Amino acid sequence: MCSLSMAASPGSGGVVSITCPTCSETVLQPPGSKRTICPRCGNFYERASAERPPSYHRSREKRGRGKGDQNDKGKSGPLNVITSLFRSSPDEKRRDRGSTSSENGTSKSTELPRIEGGSGHLTGPQNQNRPTYLSTGGSRTTRSPRSSPNPDRSPKSPSPNPSKVNYPVRTKTAEQLKEDVSLCRSSGDWHTVQDFYATLFESFIELNAAFKRDPQKEYKTTDDPGLKFDLLTSVFSTLLTLPQDLQKEVLKAIINSLLKDKRSRDHRVWPNTKDDLRAYLILIHNPQFSNLTTYVIFAHLLRQIAALSDHDHHFLVHWLRRIPSDQFKSIVGRLHNFISCRLFPPKPQDLPPLSKCTWWIPSATKVMALFNAANNLSLPSIVPYSDFYNSSLDHLDLMAEYYAWQNPSSHAGFSFCQYPFILSIAAKRTILQKDSEQQMIIMARKSLVAKVQRRQLPDIGMLFLNLTVRRSHLVSDSLNEIARKHHDLKKKLKVTFAGEPGLDMGGLTKEWFLLLIRQIFQPEYGMFNYDKMAGCYWFSAMPCENYQEFNLVGVLMGLAVYNSINLDIRFPPCCYKKLLSPAVVPFSNPRATVGVTTVTVDDLMHVKPEVAKGLKDLMEYEEDVEEDFCLTFEVSSSEYGSMKTVLLKPNGDNIAVTKENRKEYVQLYVEFILNKSVYPQFQAFYHGFHSVCASNALIMLRPEEVEMLVCGSPTININDLKKVTMYEGYSPQDQTIRYFWDMVNGMPMELQKKLLLFATGSDRIPIGGTQEMQFKISRISGTDLLPMAHTCFNQLVLPPYKSRKVLKQKLIAAIQNAEGFGLE
Repeated sequence: MCSLSMAASPGSGGVVSITCPTCSETVLQPPGSKRTICPRCGNFYERASAERPPSYHRSREKRGRGKGDQNDKGKSGPLNVITSLFRSSPDEKRRDRGSTSSENGTSKSTELPRIEGGSGHLTGPQNQNRPTYLSTGGSRTTRSPRSSPNPDRSPKSPSPNPSKVNYPVRTKTAEQLKEDVSLCRSSGDWHTVQDFYATLFESFIELNAAFKRDPQKEYKTTDDPGLKFDLLTSVFSTLLTLPQDLQKEVLKAIINSLLKDKRSRDHRVWPNTKDDLRAYLILIHNPQFSNLTTYVIFAHLLRQIAALSDHDHHFLVHWLRRIPSDQFKSIVGRLHNFISCRLFPPKPQDLPPLSKCTWWIPSATKVMALFNAANNLSLPSIVPYSDFYNSSLDHLDLMAEYYAWQNPSSHAGFSFCQYPFILSIAAKRTILQKDSEQQMIIMARKSLVAKVQRRQLPDIGMLFLNLTVRRSHLVSDSLNEIARKHHDLKKKLKVTFAGEPGLDMGGLTKEWFLLLIRQIFQPEYGMFNYDKMAGCYWFSAMPCENYQEFNLVGVLMGLAVYNSINLDIRFPPCCYKKLLSPAVVPFSNPRATVGVTTVTVDDLMHVKPEVAKGLKDLMEYEEDVEEDFCLTFEVSSSEYGSMKTVLLKPNGDNIAVTKENRKEYVQLYVEFILNKSVYPQFQAFYHGFHSVCASNALIMLRPEEVEMLVCGSPTININDLKKVTMYEGYSPQDQTIRYFWDMVNGMPMELQKKLLLFATGSDRIPIGGTQEMQFKISRISGTDLLPMAHTCFNQLVLPPYKSRKVLKQKLIAAIQNAEGFGLE
């Protein structure tokens, strides 16, 4: 138990000074009053202040405050921090003095920090005699005999049985609340609305009584939290329009509900009920928590939610899925702001010292994880997964976070890498690249040491992966070079074309990637099949004697990620899901199953749309499936001009597909197409990719993020591209250039992507945006020529056409009729 230092202040009339054992802040406390929390750091002076029921405090005071429980030493209460945000307003100070100053002398009070929001005074002069509700646990007392003006309010009696709750009757609707607010606003007397809000938030029981559709039902399933979301929206949207004093009353009531003692009179701690979970779900909607001055309360709400059991989190995750998407998005944004402001506070003096509240960010991140889980469980997702990115984390020492995550024994504690959904793709790429750079340095150092040990003269070439290939034998030379130098794959890549002078400054490397990918994906090469409807390539299921070429494609993808080069590879989403199954290659187990993941008909839709549509039609067919389809548990495919039949299950040729077993048939069919039929091909491809990108950082990536690392970001902003464009033979003010950008800005997105593909070899931009790429427009004479491109250098060659019309015709003709990568 924390120690409490007290000393009488000289000449203060018995006022006692209290010193916080945590931050040594000293404050004055009048006799008869009891301060439990420090106004500076927010820590409790005594554990008993948070963990003992009110009856315990009263009996303890009667005994003259005996010695505390020895088992309480060194511990903190379940809430641990509630700061002085809830100090009395000036009007309340005057009212409170009337009841305390006559017997206690002058008492010193502090003001509640300003809350942005509504304006105006709470009530008129008659407000001085209104009833003020003070929550103690779940009970209510009044300072005036005046009865409550709220007609929908009925008294409640505490239930001696914690498992049986007698709910008060609360019948207020959203329409009635709107009418009450309108009347109060016109009259200037806010009694009715204040009584409603003060009562509503004074305890978890009141919250459930007001917001449950039927308070007598328990709603103990994950399907439905049983809340009136329309009333919830109305209550909180109205709250921000109310006077500030009333908003402060709501915050005070929320504190009381959060501080509600969980112990019964025999000091046993009861587990959280579904009503408690519902109350947390309601409170996290509060838009007041967007304000920096409310972060102390918000932090404690998040801490209590984060500390719930796994069983309670399971319920919360499913209930969060029922939140309307706009409110879901708002809460996620509120959590982001909380984390960002705690990390980089705009006014540090407005928040407790970071050293005193290290649990704030972990608590908020854990609650964010619940929202992320709810989003992932929803089909379609409630918000895009990128909405969980917090770009402010890009400014942290990301490698320190990564190493703390990788070495928990020496860096115990919280790391954002434990919750990768919150890290942006740019942050993950930074971690992956820097981890790769470290591996490059290690490999280069080993080469240097080996040279010295063999008494050989070191040369600069040993620091790079140097590939020399012939254009006429591009695939075979690349295979041989990679196989011969597989120990150097983690070095920086440098490519030389045999018989061609020139230094690789990035252009030759990109040209090698583009030419090699273009040749390997040619239909006559037979490695991949292209589906025009899907617009994607998929692995050919034809058996091969050697799968090294598939391994080469995997190496190429890994080298592209490793060397920050975007490739125009059109693989379906399930390919990247398979690449992360598992994300780390099983150690010393070459026979381990890799590249096999759970697949669905939706995955097949991106590979073979016609087949997937047929399977969906089979699942939805209402007539006699067995009689009309005449299917068995087998699949036929063409192999070298002949039909081959494969059983989907033992004795499958004798098992008819019926309404009862068609779901099993569809699942086995999809697994055969996407997993089993191409397993040796994908296994080689998987090992090729991971031979370069073997890093624990891959564990943090989603399949969609791996695709972005390989191919780039699909989001194009022409204005951003214009800002980084360089000109050769032109200036930005030239008429041709102005015509060009005006026309490109007016193009549909598909044409803009084709232009980017024509000029750069990829229709995507780097993950970090256009500022990470170079784009050049060069001048060439001859207005009868079509525009040309040097994709290796992201260069568009544009003749000075005399009119906008000619420019548009020539450019569209060039980009729509270019083949492959538009290589000259």
